[in-house]
Amino acid sequence: MTKTYKIEVDCANCAAKMEAAAKKVQGIKDVSVNFMALKMNVEFCEGVDQKVVMKEVLKVCRKVESDCEIFF
Repeated sequence: MTKTYKIEVDCANCAAKMEAAAKKVQGIKDVSVNFMALKMNVEFCEGVDQKVVMKEVLKVCRKVESDCEIFF
């Protein structure tokens, strides 16, 4: 299942780092971050709790940029 989330991120470099960090989260099949559109497309592994996974994604993304936001 793929879902799109609105994000707030300050720079393209940070968006790329957030994408790389999010791809390492368990339960994520693939992630792409579009800095210009301020959107994150997330493909989840089968049978995962999306809210739990997205909370972990937000946590790792905030290690990259402490004031980033993902609206889910």
